[in-house]
Amino acid sequence: MSHNPLLQPWSGPYGGVPPFDRVRASDFPDALARAIEDERAAVERIARSPEPATFENTLVALERAGQVKDRVIRLFAVMRQNMSSPEYRALDREWQPKLAAAGDAMLFTPGLFERIDTVYRSRDALPLTSEQDRLVTRTWEDFVRHGARLDDAARERLSTINQELAALYADFRARVLGDENTWTLLTSDDELAGLPASLVASAAQAARERDLQGWAILNTRSSVDLFLTFSGRRDLREVVWRRFKSRGDNGDANDTNAIISRIVPLRSERAALLGYDSHAHWQMADSMAGSPARARALLEQVWPAGVARVRREVEQMQALAAQDDPSIRIEPWDYLYYSERVRRAAHGIDVAELSPYFELTRMIDAAIWSAERRYAIAFREITGTVPVFHQDVRVWDVPGGTHRGLFYLDTFARSGKRSGAWASTYRVQHRLDAGASTITSNNNNFLRGAAGEPVLISLDDTRTLFHEFGHSLHALLQDITYPSLSGTPRDFVELPSQINEQWVFTRELLDRFARHYQTGAPLPERLIEKVKGAETFSQGYKTVEAVSAALLDIELHTRPGGAFEPHAFEQEMLERIGMPREIALRHRLTHFDHLFGSDGYSGLYYSYTWADVMAADGWLAFLEAGGPWDASVAARFRQFILSDGNTIDRAEAWRRFRGRDPEVDALLRERGLGQGEG
Repeated sequence: MSHNPLLQPWSGPYGGVPPFDRVRASDFPDALARAIEDERAAVERIARSPEPATFENTLVALERAGQVKDRVIRLFAVMRQNMSSPEYRALDREWQPKLAAAGDAMLFTPGLFERIDTVYRSRDALPLTSEQDRLVTRTWEDFVRHGARLDDAARERLSTINQELAALYADFRARVLGDENTWTLLTSDDELAGLPASLVASAAQAARERDLQGWAILNTRSSVDLFLTFSGRRDLREVVWRRFKSRGDNGDANDTNAIISRIVPLRSERAALLGYDSHAHWQMADSMAGSPARARALLEQVWPAGVARVRREVEQMQALAAQDDPSIRIEPWDYLYYSERVRRAAHGIDVAELSPYFELTRMIDAAIWSAERRYAIAFREITGTVPVFHQDVRVWDVPGGTHRGLFYLDTFARSGKRSGAWASTYRVQHRLDAGASTITSNNNNFLRGAAGEPVLISLDDTRTLFHEFGHSLHALLQDITYPSLSGTPRDFVELPSQINEQWVFTRELLDRFARHYQTGAPLPERLIEKVKGAETFSQGYKTVEAVSAALLDIELHTRPGGAFEPHAFEQEMLERIGMPREIALRHRLTHFDHLFGSDGYSGLYYSYTWADVMAADGWLAFLEAGGPWDASVAARFRQFILSDGNTIDRAEAWRRFRGRDPEVDALLRERGLGQGEG
C-alpha cells in the first residue's frame, strides 16, 4: 500500500475523516496518478469479465471502481478552492486535462458500454428494485450523452476537446482568482464617509495583513457590495465598481477574453459531435427543463415584470439623487447606494440598525436550530477533534442511525480563497457495501471584524448563510444505496437551498436568535414590521440581475458555432433583451465562473430562477398548511425532496411533494411582480 496519505482510506471516528492535517500539495501528483490507474484497472476488469453482464458484476462493480479517485479529487477541490497558492494553481492547470483524459478513457474502455447496454436492454426482465432500475437507466444515459456510441475518430476528437476545455477552465479560474486578490486602498478618513464600522474594521485588518497603511477594500463581492451600499463618496464607488466589474478584462496576465473565445466554439463543436443542437441542449438533456426553449420561456415570463419594477425603483432613486445634485443620473455604481437610501426614506429601515441583531455566531445557531426543529435531527459541535484545512473551520457531528454525517463550516474571507459562497461534499452518503455517511461543508466570505469583536452581518448575508446550509441539509438528509444517484439535475439542486432562506425571518427564529449583540434585547417589533413591509423592496434589481445572467447564458450557449468575441456578444445581448442601463450584469463574461470555471452551470444558469419558482411554491405549501413549522409538510419535503437523491425523476418527486407542477405565479406574487407590471 502507498504511504501517500491521500491514497489511504480515511481513518478516525465517524467512518473516517479527511486527513487535512496531512494534506500537502506535493502529494497530489502521485495520488492522482495512482488513483487514475486504480480506476483504469478496475474498469478493465469489469469490461473484460468472461461472465455474462449482470447488474452486480457491471453496474455495482462500476460504482465501486472510482472510489479512490473520487476521494482524491474531492480533497484536491477543497484545497484549490479554499487554500489556493501558486503550487495548487499550477497543479490545477497540469492535472485537469489529465483527469479529463482519464475520464474519457474510462468511458471508452473497450467492451464496457456493451456490458452496460446489455443490462439496460434486459432490465425489464430483471428482478430490479426501482432504485436499481434508475441506476441502470441513468448510467446508460450518461454514457450515451458523453459519447459512448461515437466512432473511434469522433471519440478521439471528443477527448481532445475535453482535455483542452479542462485546461482552459483551470486557467480561467486561476486568472479570476488573481484579479480577486487585488484591492482598492483608502488612505484618508474622508474616504470612509458613510461606511459601517464593521467594514472599516475589516478593511483595516485586510490592509494590515498586506503590510499596507490605510484600509483595503478587497475586490470580492462581500466587500464591494457593502462599499457600494454605504459609501458616500460617489467617485470612489465608481472606482471600486469598475475594478470589480473588470475582473478578467484588463488586458494583462489575468485577462480571460482569449480563454472565453476558445471555450465557446469548442463547446459548440463538442455538442455537434454528440448529436445536439448546441451546448445548452446537451446540458439540458439532463435537467428538469429539458430544453432551452422551456428554460427561456420561464425567464421570459419573469423578465418584463422585473424590468418594469426596476423602472419604478430608478424613478424613486433619481428623485432622491436630484436632491443631492440635480446633475446626477443614476449609474450602476449608484444603484445599491440610492436603493438603500430609498429604503430608509420609504420604510424607515436602516441596514446598519438591523445588523447589531444579526451576529454571525447566533445566526449559525439559528440555521442549525431551524433544521433540528423541522427535521428532528441534532447537531453537536466537535471542533478541535478532527483535522481541518484552516483554523477558522468549525465542525459539527450530525448523528442518526449508523451515522448521518459531519458538517464543516468555513466562514471568513481570506487570501487564496475563491470569492462568493458555496457548499461542497467531501463524501456522499450511500449504503453500498459498508456504506458511508455524508461529509459536507459550507464556505462563505464574510468579513472578519477587529480582534475580539463579534461579526455582525446583514439580513442578506444571513439569507446567504441559510442558502448554503440548505445545500448541506440536502446532503445530510440523503438516504440512498448507490453513490451515483446522490446528485440531482442542476435546476433541482438549488431548490433545497433557495427554500431554506425562507426561515430566516420567521417570528419564532427571530425571537430566539435575533438579539442585540451588546444588550441581548430582541429585535424590536417596529423593525420586524418595517422589514416585513419592505419584503418586495428592490426585487426588480434582484430579479433583473439573475434573469439577465440566465438569458445571456442561454443565448451564448445556443448560438451557432464559429468565432466568438465576448465584448461584442455581451453588448449586443444586453441591447437585445432591453437591459436597464442602471444595472450591470451580475457576472460579466470575463469573470463568470459559473459558466467558464467548469461545465458546471454553463447553459444552466437559469437553474436559479427555475428553483426560485419551486421554492416560492414549496413555501406556499407550508403556509397553506400549519405555517413554517408544519410537521407534515416538513416530513413530505424531507421524504420527496431531500432524502431520495436522484432515485426517481425530480419532476415526479416534486409532484409527490406538492401534488401538482410548480407555478410561476407563486414567485411573482412573492416578489410583488404581479399585477400591473410587465
